[in-house]
Amino acid sequence: MGTLVMKFGGTSVGGAQAIVLAADLVRQEVGNWQHIAIVVSAMRGVTDALIQGATLAAQGDDHTYRGIVSDLRVKHTLAVAELLDDPGARTSLLVAIETYLDEFASFCHSVHVLGEVTPRAMDTISSLGERINARVVAARLQAMGLDSCAVDATELIITDHRFQQATPLADATRLRVQQHLRPLLDKGVLPVVTGFIGGTEDGITTTLGRGGSDYSASILGAALDADEVWTWTDVDGVLTADPRIVPEARVIPELSYAEIGELAYFGAKVLHPKTIRPVIEQGIPLWVKNTFNPTCPGTRIVSEPTGTRGTVKAVTEITGLSMVTVEGRGMMGVPGIAARTFAAVASQGANVLMISQASSEQSICFVIPTPDVAPVIAALEGELALEIARRDIDRVWSMDDIVIVSAVGAGLRGTPGVAASLFNALAAEAINVIAIAQGSSECNISLVVNAEQAVQAVRQIHEKVINHG
Repeated sequence: MGTLVMKFGGTSVGGAQAIVLAADLVRQEVGNWQHIAIVVSAMRGVTDALIQGATLAAQGDDHTYRGIVSDLRVKHTLAVAELLDDPGARTSLLVAIETYLDEFASFCHSVHVLGEVTPRAMDTISSLGERINARVVAARLQAMGLDSCAVDATELIITDHRFQQATPLADATRLRVQQHLRPLLDKGVLPVVTGFIGGTEDGITTTLGRGGSDYSASILGAALDADEVWTWTDVDGVLTADPRIVPEARVIPELSYAEIGELAYFGAKVLHPKTIRPVIEQGIPLWVKNTFNPTCPGTRIVSEPTGTRGTVKAVTEITGLSMVTVEGRGMMGVPGIAARTFAAVASQGANVLMISQASSEQSICFVIPTPDVAPVIAALEGELALEIARRDIDRVWSMDDIVIVSAVGAGLRGTPGVAASLFNALAAEAINVIAIAQGSSECNISLVVNAEQAVQAVRQIHEKVINHG
């Protein structure tokens, strides 16, 4: 007993059959928990369609969004027909859906007239898929005889005004959740909350970034002091590697918060990178489970796993990257070079995924997405123009087509031989390591390799280190 938050992603509520499975999973847990809150994404592909319609409307296209309205009307009408037998309930739900689709068309018409779509407007538009689907899922639960209602997270998750990537305000959110969600739970109602979205103190819709439904579930779990948060997806749990690269990848039964954070940051697609933050402080276990294979236990994410520390549990990769190097013999002992380097990088809004610096201080290397290279190098050359002119810095240059391959596992830094096993595995296939970095978290060792060798690097580490670790 206690409180459970169940989150269903886009594929898990992507159509009528998936919603039937999701609703059955909820019903199975009703007798096992005192309170259950449900978080849902939009149906698969809906948010992308809404964003496309608004974007093209702003560019002068007055037709595509109309076609999207028609497509979404058909998609949801067919789903409702399968999910609800009662004509009255079906009609009521379809009227609500039509209202949201009319809103979308109205927004897109306004965007078309104005010739631009602001971040605030895009948040409102892209939230409509979740608003619709929360009502569809709640209606299905009601049809099964369960007391359920849809709840917009704009009333619950209070955020700042940073549209498209809003940051939740923990204290305000907890207060709203206790005021609005707790009474429903205490009455035995199953609230179906919109994922991905929140709202400012004055009620303006915001979004938490793509993939933010996981984040929503974690935020609500923390605000409710939940006993567990389960995120339902279309894979059996967190895997030892991307199964498209390593077909024999397997489910990891248990991970620490730190390990899943590293995996999310370094390319694992199962969880949104921010998801774990709200549950860490309260030590709330987070499960990753498969809607379409519910008998599989999934992956449990906790503060301290019971597994062996010092072993590599997973290997991930991030593609589409370049490594920028600032180098020069005159850099040695010159204070502030690193600070100025990364201030210049930050001025361009570039995301630095990895940093490596030789102890001789003759070079600083860092990895960023390839599209950011040109503006970053220009900013660096401007910031360090005097040092370049004096030849303290010889050059600022980039190496493109590289990939970060990360080996993740708790306690790697304090375990002798782990780095050696990684290098030996790669050396056996003549894979060249361009740079290496290890975080103080002791949870990952990251290697930079050429893109053409990345797949083989991942497979080698999985076969030689993880499988034989």
